[in-house]
Amino acid sequence: IFNNPPLNLMNITEKLIRETAAKSTNRYEFWSRFLNTLTAKRVVELGVFRGDYAARILKDCESIETYYMLDPWRHLDDWEKPANKDDDTFQKYLQETKDKTEFAGSKRVFLQGKTTEVIDQIKDHELDFAYIDGDHTLKGICIDLIRVYAKIRDGGWIGGDDLSKTIWQHSTAFEPTLIFPFAVYFAEAVNARIYALPNAQFLIEKNASQGFSFIDLTGDYKNVTLRSQLNPRTIFKMQASESFPKLWSYIVKIKRALVR
Repeated sequence: IFNNPPLNLMNITEKLIRETAAKSTNRYEFWSRFLNTLTAKRVVELGVFRGDYAARILKDCESIETYYMLDPWRHLDDWEKPANKDDDTFQKYLQETKDKTEFAGSKRVFLQGKTTEVIDQIKDHELDFAYIDGDHTLKGICIDLIRVYAKIRDGGWIGGDDLSKTIWQHSTAFEPTLIFPFAVYFAEAVNARIYALPNAQFLIEKNASQGFSFIDLTGDYKNVTLRSQLNPRTIFKMQASESFPKLWSYIVKIKRALVR
């Protein structure tokens, strides 16, 4: 049913996604169930890191024939996120990934490099599914979604992690996480349906016969603008709470007491 569903089956598709989400307690369970329903054969993961997601999907989804693992596995000078380690650490992570997925050695294809460097080793329209768990910045999610979209066949899907409700996922000390709302903007730009899922996941359906819609299965993503999160007063409060956590906690307690 997920392979190029006609218009009259779209409500059924949404129902199955809702049911799959309701049965899953974490992202691994959801994506394993979803890919088994999809009977995905050719998959790419962007942002493999230490290989936990790859190992779980390869273990649970026997239909997969080719699993591309795309990751720089090196320090990036322009990536301001907590996971940006030194080169030696990333080499350990790469070996860890290889060890965890050795059981599926014939299915693995390692693409070591940034998306812009290696994505074109995958043919256009080749993939059934892509999973994005990259650098989470506005730059990163722009590049990943735009460059991987052409690699997905019509009727295929793009999923992703870290659909954070706040752009300050890793505090104001790091570059903002802008997967949300950019993924929604992207879906509208390409006239695609996008789902907001539990556990901060998202799912985009590439189907030329349908229009844009944003289906929030969580009820947590009502505001797709950035104005409130970029308000100077909001940022000041966050920075104050991060710099002086004990004092800020004391102030919050006093304010709550006064309200009562």
